[in-house]
Amino acid sequence: MLIEFARAKAGSTIATIRRRDGVLLELPGYDRKHRVPHDLAHVVTERELGMSGGVFGSIASGAMFSNMRVVDGKQRHDAGERSKRLLKANREALVLAEIMAGVVHDAVEHEGGRSVCAEARRAWASVSVDPFPWTDQQLTDAVRRLTELAANYQRDDAVQVTWPDNLSSAVPDPPGIKRGRRGRNKSG
Repeated sequence: MLIEFARAKAGSTIATIRRRDGVLLELPGYDRKHRVPHDLAHVVTERELGMSGGVFGSIASGAMFSNMRVVDGKQRHDAGERSKRLLKANREALVLAEIMAGVVHDAVEHEGGRSVCAEARRAWASVSVDPFPWTDQQLTDAVRRLTELAANYQRDDAVQVTWPDNLSSAVPDPPGIKRGRRGRNKSG
């Protein structure tokens, strides 16, 4: 998936997203007060941390957020229902993506403030008792990559990013679909 972030007329950002299925989407940003586009922070953070259930992994699989619009291409016949299933299945992952993208975004926006690793662990602990799933290197790589892309965006008023196919979210089956082996007898 190819994503281009460009400065919109009103000073915010608009992301143009070309999905693998040929559908072209627009995702407006509401980040006039930030130097670094927040949705760019999502792309970088989710990609560097391998978050397939976040915003852009969900979009890659067909999720549509309420502020998005189709610009070109033909969506699947079941696009609306597919989107609902994805958003419901990824609810927790989307919250985590928002939290982690916020930490990375803040680190880049405020250039060298508090430790991104300590902040990420603190944010994680506020929503989960599980062990922190990422390494310090992944977090510092996310900050470094977002810093580079933010500089390019500041210079050119636009930047392109690719989303890897292997980070597309799994699409839940529609209700009523049963998977498994048919006709299997109980004796073997």
